[in-house]
Amino acid sequence: MSGIQVRQMSKLAVVRVRSGINARETVKKTLSLLRLTRVNHCVVVDDDPSTLGMLRMAKDYITWGEIEPETLEHLLRKRGRLSGNRRLTDEFVKSKTKFSGIKELAVAMCAGKAEFEDVPGLKRVFRLHPPRKGYRSTKRPVGDFGDLGYRGGRINELIMRMA
Repeated sequence: MSGIQVRQMSKLAVVRVRSGINARETVKKTLSLLRLTRVNHCVVVDDDPSTLGMLRMAKDYITWGEIEPETLEHLLRKRGRLSGNRRLTDEFVKSKTKFSGIKELAVAMCAGKAEFEDVPGLKRVFRLHPPRKGYRSTKRPVGDFGDLGYRGGRINELIMRMA
């Protein structure tokens, strides 16, 4: 190839772990742009350089990693909401989109072939419970027995404990 790398666009799940009290204004603005306004809220974003810069800016308040299609499907089924706080159902997805159900939608989203905008009225923020058995530490990074920062594929375990 001629030096140009084609990278498959993947999705990242981002969960807010700490509140923004005493945070710098730039961090508060970044969390707001990511739509993470409250603790235990989760958003799914594209894995691109600008988003990664935002995640690094707010690394002391969030945790993130690559989301798998099975986890995204579970998240959409349990916590997916439409306008008016209605649940997302297979029937709604089948009638309003080109996908046959939530499972096919989740696989297409993780592959970069579908976006949240393809489902009319779907909210981008998932409101989660605190994790079962709690966080290890909300003041230390993932490598130091904490829960802040990049955690790779282990984000799926955390989301399943929270959904």
